[in-house]
Amino acid sequence: MNQTDLQLLESNYQEENIVTLEWQEHIRHRPGMYIGKLGDGSSSDDGIYVLLKEVLDNSIDEYMMGFGKTIEVNIENESVTVRDHGRGVPLGKVRDVCSKMNTGAKYDSKAFKKSVGLNGVGIKAVNALSSQFYMESSRDGESKRVEFSQGLLSQEDEIKQSGNGNGTLVGFTPDKDIFGDYQYRDEHIEPLLKNYVFLNTGLTITFNGKKFNSKNGLEDLLNENLTSEELYPIIHLHGEDIEVAITHTNQYGEEYYSFVNGQHTTQGGTHQTAFREATARVIKEFYNRNFEYSDIRSGIVAAISIKVEEPIFESQTKTKLGSKEMSPNGVSVSKHINDFLKKELDNYLHKHPETVEVLQKKILDSEKERKAIAGVTKKARERAKKASLHNKKLRDCRIHYNDPKGDDREKTAIFITEGDSASGSITKSRDPNTQAVFSLRGKPLNSYGLTKKIVYENEEFNLLQAALNIEEGMDGLRYNKVIIATDADTDGMHIRLLLLTFFLQFFPDLIKKGHVYIFQTPLFRVRNKKKTIYCYTEEERINAIQELGPNPEITRFKGLGEISPDEFRHFIGEDIRLDRVTMRKEDLLKELLEFYMGKNTPERQTFIIDNLVVEEDEVA
Repeated sequence: MNQTDLQLLESNYQEENIVTLEWQEHIRHRPGMYIGKLGDGSSSDDGIYVLLKEVLDNSIDEYMMGFGKTIEVNIENESVTVRDHGRGVPLGKVRDVCSKMNTGAKYDSKAFKKSVGLNGVGIKAVNALSSQFYMESSRDGESKRVEFSQGLLSQEDEIKQSGNGNGTLVGFTPDKDIFGDYQYRDEHIEPLLKNYVFLNTGLTITFNGKKFNSKNGLEDLLNENLTSEELYPIIHLHGEDIEVAITHTNQYGEEYYSFVNGQHTTQGGTHQTAFREATARVIKEFYNRNFEYSDIRSGIVAAISIKVEEPIFESQTKTKLGSKEMSPNGVSVSKHINDFLKKELDNYLHKHPETVEVLQKKILDSEKERKAIAGVTKKARERAKKASLHNKKLRDCRIHYNDPKGDDREKTAIFITEGDSASGSITKSRDPNTQAVFSLRGKPLNSYGLTKKIVYENEEFNLLQAALNIEEGMDGLRYNKVIIATDADTDGMHIRLLLLTFFLQFFPDLIKKGHVYIFQTPLFRVRNKKKTIYCYTEEERINAIQELGPNPEITRFKGLGEISPDEFRHFIGEDIRLDRVTMRKEDLLKELLEFYMGKNTPERQTFIIDNLVVEEDEVA
C-alpha cells in the first residue's frame, strides 16, 4: 500500500463515520447475534422458531415460579399469539419490558430464581424483528397494552379496567423484510411444545386447539423420541433440581437430550458432559469390572434436566450451558450430578436385578464387537488418512463445524456425490470456504444387518466415516450438513437409499440431530431469450411454459453431471433446496429397513410388481 492509499484511508475515517445505532436498529442490523440464523422455517433452528421460543420462555418461567398452569399458542397466517396465566407484567413497566434493553425482572433472583431468560434481550429481539408486535398485561382487574412495528412504538394505551384473568398476551408477526418468505411448520413447533410439557409436568399447552401435557416427565420424552426398542424399562430418577431418564437400545452411538431450566441445550454443555461421564462411572463401579466407558455408553439413550440459578449460556440462543456451578458460590454442576447418580442410579441397579442382567449383556456385546474390529480399525484409519492426503475423493473446505471459532460453522456442508462428473461440477461451483465434496466410486454396499466391522473393511464407508470425522462420535463432526447429492433417476435413488441405510444403521444420531439432507436439483430448464426458469417438478415445468409463452426451449436434466458449473451456482448458494432426513418413532425404522433392505422377501417382490403395474396403467 503506497502513501496515497494510506492518506485516502485516513481521510475516510472521520467523526461522521462513527455511528450509534438505536437498540432496535442494532438487532435488525445484526439479527444473527440475537437469534442465530434466519432461515425460512424449513429447519427447526430457524429464527422464526427462536422468536416463538423467546416468548414462550417467559411464560414457562412464570409456570416454574408457580403461576399459571396453561399456555395458549395460536399461529395463523404467520402471526403468532402466546397467552399465559401467570402474574402478568407489572402494568407500569409493560412498555419498558418490550423496548428497553437490559430491562426485566430476571435480574432479581427473588422474582425469577431459576429462569431461562436472564439478560432482558429476548422479547426485545422479537419486537425489533417483527413487522407487528404487541403485549397486553392483565393484573388484578386492570390491563395495559402497547403496540410496536419493527421495534418502534406505534400505540400505547392507558391502564384500564379489565375482566381478563391475570397473565400476559404477546402477539407478533416476523418481519418479511428480515426473514423473507417463511412459513411456520407444525412438525417443528410440536416437538418444541412437547419438550416444554415433558419438563414441566402439570403444565398444559394448547397449540391451535391441540393440547399437550405430560404425567411422566423425561420418561415420556424418551418414549417420544425412541426409534429403537428399549432393552430394559426406562430408569427414571428425580432429585433436588435434577431429573434423569436412562435406557439402552441396540442402535449404535450415544443419544442425549439435555435441558437447563426448561431450555433444550441442543449443543450440550457442562451438565451433559458431567452426566455422560458420571453415568458410565457409576455403572462401571456397580459391576466392579474393568469395562470401557465406550462399551457402557454404546446404545445409550438418556435425558437430563437440571435447574441452575443464574445460568451462563454460551450464546443468546442458549443452546449450550457454560455454567460450572449450580448457583453463585454453590456446589459445582459436575459434583451435583455425580453425587446424585452415585446414590440414586446405584440404588436403582441394586433393586432391579433384571435390568442389571440385560444391561450387562449389552455392555459385553459391545465389548465383543469392539474387540472384533480392533484388528481392522488401525489399518483402516491409516488407509483413510493416506487416502485423504493423496487422492481426490475429498475436496475439503477451509471452515469446519467442530472448529469453535468463526461465524460460518453453521454453513459448513459436505456433498456426497456419485461419479467424477457430478463431483466435478459441484467442486467448480461450491464455496470452498464452507462446502466440501466427497465422491463415491460406484454404488455403496448394502449395509443392512451387518456389524460395524464393515465400516472399516469397506473402503467407501471407511473413507466416508473418516471424512466426516465421526469415528469417535458426533463431537468430531466436521460439517453441519451432510448432503446426499445423487441423480434423480433409479440409480441415483438406489445410491441415496444405500447411504441412508448406512447412516441409519451405524450413525443414527447424525440423522436425529438434523445433519443429513437430500439435495434437490432441477429436473427441467425452461427458457427463452429473456428469461430462464429452473423447475423441480412437472407442475413447475407446466407453469414455466405458460409463463414464458409459446415454444420455449425445454431441457430435461438426466444427471448432475449434465448441469454446467455456471448453472450449478444457482442451486448450491443461498437458494439451495434441501430436504432434511428425519427419524420418528412412528416410522417403525427396524421394520422399514428389513422390508426394503433385507433379504429379497416374497413380500417385497409382490410390492414391487404391484407398483410397477400401477405405473404401467398410469402411462397407458
